[in-house]
Amino acid sequence: METTDAFLGLDCTATGERYDPSHVGRSDADAPLDPAYDYDAVDPAALTADADSMWTYDALLPVSVARGVSAAEGATPLVPADEFAADLGVDRVFLKDEGRNPTGTVLDRGLSLAVTMGHERGADLYALASPGNAGQSAAAYVERVGADVYAFLPSRAPFPNKAMVNVHGGDMRVVGGRFADARSALHENLQTDWHSLQEFTTPYRHEGVKTLAFEVVADLGDAPDAVVVPTSTGEVLAGVAKGFRELRAVGATDALPRLYAAQAAGCAPIVAALERGIDDPEPWEHPDTIAGELEIADPAGGRLAVRAVDESGGDGVAVDDEDVLESAVAVTQRLGTEVGATAGAAASGAWELADEAFDAGDTVVLVNADAGVKTADILRSHLMGKGV
Repeated sequence: METTDAFLGLDCTATGERYDPSHVGRSDADAPLDPAYDYDAVDPAALTADADSMWTYDALLPVSVARGVSAAEGATPLVPADEFAADLGVDRVFLKDEGRNPTGTVLDRGLSLAVTMGHERGADLYALASPGNAGQSAAAYVERVGADVYAFLPSRAPFPNKAMVNVHGGDMRVVGGRFADARSALHENLQTDWHSLQEFTTPYRHEGVKTLAFEVVADLGDAPDAVVVPTSTGEVLAGVAKGFRELRAVGATDALPRLYAAQAAGCAPIVAALERGIDDPEPWEHPDTIAGELEIADPAGGRLAVRAVDESGGDGVAVDDEDVLESAVAVTQRLGTEVGATAGAAASGAWELADEAFDAGDTVVLVNADAGVKTADILRSHLMGKGV
């Protein structure tokens, strides 16, 4: 494998043991692995350039842009939200609009890198379970390398996800129930060997997400004071946190933002762990939220997400479905950019946090993790329920 100069290998997040770049899967301690780098070998300017795609920042990725399986993911806009700044009582608010990615999700960043690394190893069959977005994204990127992918989705996954898995050429399996049922079905029913694209089984999904932080600092000129991240598996939060840490490690910024995990009240294991002061989130016994992407009862990256929030000095916030949907509609109507329910979680979480978490001079970034078309049906149903 031809790696970048700075890439050193994969570190176990539990023990710190380093694994060879060719290692596949989790560590011997059954913990997620995390790509490690020689930060002294990276020019800070390489991480603060204006992005054409997330691969602009390949100096701190395992392989170069020339080897990347890319559909021009990343380089998403940072949309000013002045009205929300007034609502929150802060100086500035921006929406990082990840709905502009190729398949309309922040997860395109991670799937681009994860499929790239699988392709580097000669994988010809990929598989994963997903609430919806990751399955669609995986199908898009695997098709670019001419390989096969099985995407196991729960029956409640949004129709656009199901349809586009097939349109991209993926082999979809719809499983009755929820995400946990789809994940179980993947391991029970797929008998052949496959290259896993599951979050935190591959070490590269959260690794691709970190480029979001690079873009935020490149656009703002420095790190914001706070970032509110809709949180499910923990991969987006862990990735964003790593991105800001690495920017500081190479000298591209001196500051680290406070990170806030926003979850649906009906499934908030990471927020509950933060509130209780425990390192490992306990599985949520009865997950129930209309926002399926946020309904991850036993997040694979839960421990990493809790660590990221704690180390940043941030917090967690759980918001009701009604507030999630109302906030998604408000963001869409005020900004004109169409956002999904996950952005509603970030926005409603920010409103909930405003009085205690933010200062008057703060710059706050809200992450919109997916496009409005993903959850258009539930947003429209919400309006119809109000007589609109």
